[in-house]
Amino acid sequence: MTKYDVVVIGTGTAGQTAAYDLNSKGLNVAVVEKSDKPGGTCALAGCQAKKWFYEGAEIIAKSHHLAGKGILSAPNFSWDDFMKEKNEFTNTVPGNTLAGFEKAGIELIPGAAHFLDEQTLDIGSRKISARFFVIASGARSMSLPIEGMEHAITSDQFLELSSLPDRFVFIGGGFISFEFAHFVARFGDSHSRQTTILEAASRPLGPFDSEMVSLLVTASQAEGITVHNNVQITAIERTAGGISVMTEDDATFSSDIVVNGAGRAADIDDLDLDRAGIDYTRKGIIVNYGMQTSQPHIYAIGDCAATIQLARVADYEAMVATNAILGELGSGTRLEMDYSAVPAILFTYPQYAMVGYTEDALKREAIPYIKSFGQNLTWPTYRRIGMSHAAFKILVGSNGEFLGAHILSDNASGIVNTIRMAMLNRVPAETLYRQSIMSPYPSRESDLLYMLKPLTKKMAG
Repeated sequence: MTKYDVVVIGTGTAGQTAAYDLNSKGLNVAVVEKSDKPGGTCALAGCQAKKWFYEGAEIIAKSHHLAGKGILSAPNFSWDDFMKEKNEFTNTVPGNTLAGFEKAGIELIPGAAHFLDEQTLDIGSRKISARFFVIASGARSMSLPIEGMEHAITSDQFLELSSLPDRFVFIGGGFISFEFAHFVARFGDSHSRQTTILEAASRPLGPFDSEMVSLLVTASQAEGITVHNNVQITAIERTAGGISVMTEDDATFSSDIVVNGAGRAADIDDLDLDRAGIDYTRKGIIVNYGMQTSQPHIYAIGDCAATIQLARVADYEAMVATNAILGELGSGTRLEMDYSAVPAILFTYPQYAMVGYTEDALKREAIPYIKSFGQNLTWPTYRRIGMSHAAFKILVGSNGEFLGAHILSDNASGIVNTIRMAMLNRVPAETLYRQSIMSPYPSRESDLLYMLKPLTKKMAG
């Protein structure tokens, strides 16, 4: 049996970060990967891959908004060319991943990992042990108990479509459905394309602010995307004319493609965690703020952990875990995760970026707050690009410190990140307002001045 200092399970964002960091400190590191395409979801079928389509969708959206204002026609698009460019990027990921490990001297062990006990992994016919384990197995498309679900495709399969038909139905009103629906709605003739989102709950995008979500839904509907709430799907059937989605109230939605956009679940079912005494739930592996599992020498990071499924969160979790391991060996500085100011963004158009509390959560927890809110903005930055569906909501506490921010706009991420830094450094709204007066004008960041000014007046009053 081969013994290592550390064994990392998974080659995605989190796994690679942990493996390289620990290897650079002189530890004997091995990485286990069950896929024949190492590299992880973000690079192959997630955040990086989908941006090829978002960039094109954004250009098309802006050209539509500027129609009659100097732009004479929307740009033509080629799905084949988008796919070619995307594939030229993603096809290099596995090879680059392997080459990087080889150059660093990190052993890659192909095969599915199964815990035999808290110290031992079984990988095919090979057994290995380690002083520490880092589980970074990622996530997979969430399965749904719907008859005929085999007729639906996953988000990974969507990114491999050879063409775009006219009718799409997306199951679930989360990140995947909204982002991909916006791609579909803009690639082609909006008059002939039917794009539908079916959500089982009373509203889509549950973690986001309900008022801002309502505004995004309105903006989506203006682009030909129909959103139905409280839909209980009973069956999916392939018919002569395509695919039919049947619901509990006897409604039928006809489509050419049905996409499972219900989200992603931690990919942990095959790890045999029970044998290692590792606690988990349906949301993923349970960890503390140092990313330790119920077995202190075993860590879980990234999408397989019951935390937040975002790429940069995974990177930081990897940093926390590696520092903890190095600390156990007498050379690291212990860190802890802080999820209080993690930004999230929907790559729709307009984008929806948020950080901190929603107004719904503040009301639910009875936290006092002051709000600055605006919609259908007519500031010059929006008038000149013809954007009619733009909005903001800034939430601060009685001391003026930021509690949350929600931006519906193009380039929304920049504004949210500015407020995130203010939250982390406890900079009150009035101070940020004064600091923003000299922001480059006219830019999205300079618009922050207009968002913050009402708060300064309310605080003064």
